[in-house]
Amino acid sequence: EICNTIGIPELAVISISYRFMPVVLMLGVVGMAACAPSAEECTAADAAQQYAQLLPVATKARDVRPDLSGCKRTGVASFYADMFTGREMADGTRMNPNADNAASRTLPLGTTAKVTNLETGQSAEVTIQDRGPYVKGRIIDLSPATAREIGLDRQDGIATVVVAPIEVPLPDGGVKQGAAAGDRTR
Repeated sequence: EICNTIGIPELAVISISYRFMPVVLMLGVVGMAACAPSAEECTAADAAQQYAQLLPVATKARDVRPDLSGCKRTGVASFYADMFTGREMADGTRMNPNADNAASRTLPLGTTAKVTNLETGQSAEVTIQDRGPYVKGRIIDLSPATAREIGLDRQDGIATVVVAPIEVPLPDGGVKQGAAAGDRTR
């Protein structure tokens, strides 16, 4: 599927002559709509997410199937404890409490996502750079700075959020546009 590999379906029809330009534009619009996650993809991804949440905390990240669907998820977010500052994350970088890094058990490393706190309505864009959280029922760990940005404080510790992928890296090197692709916060 063209949109999954290069993200620009219009490139597939560039060779059509100028006389057919209105058709080319229409195909481009239809092609972009096809890039959004389908209901079937989201249903399958929901099942995978539920399965991942049922796995024992000790389950290794390599044993969890990555969620390549681009579908949004609702669940509980927490944030990194101070003791993780400077520690190496799964992508090899160091955890910076002032950066936009986040951890997910199922989203591929390098995924950018919009995280929205359902109680406050505040959103932030994050990059998945680590694996976790390894607490049952939680779907994302945020850096302390990002947690503050969406109104999550140390007193509460957790919040119900929507995690909507913006761009999901694919195993073949391509990028899939996610549910929040047209809704970037930065």
